[in-house]
Amino acid sequence: MTTLRRHILELLWANARPTGAYELIEALRIENSRPVGPPTVYRALGFLMAQGLVSKIECLNAYVPCVHPERGHDCLFFICSCCGASVELEDPRIGGLLAEDAAALGFAVKRRMVEVEGMCARCAEANPA
Repeated sequence: MTTLRRHILELLWANARPTGAYELIEALRIENSRPVGPPTVYRALGFLMAQGLVSKIECLNAYVPCVHPERGHDCLFFICSCCGASVELEDPRIGGLLAEDAAALGFAVKRRMVEVEGMCARCAEANPA
């Protein structure tokens, strides 16, 4: 774990929402006098993902720290389209259902990511329909 990788992970933990690579680059630029380019940040994010420390939320093209990095699990994210917050949920039933469906289709799964977009309870309360 290099200093830069650790720092990027710390930035992700400090953020209360999914964070894009260019937001990380800007945060690093503000904190350091030495600029860090996109390839360096993407390599660091790739390493952190490979280690199970970070997940990518595909629909936002943003990254979040894994809630339970000590154990492998399928990622299930609920993403608020109003405030941008995300919550990672661990539910083995969903992984089981996806595995059953994939097996029935003869489909070889490489990675499973479920993203549900909607409105969080706080935003729903603030914006009643």
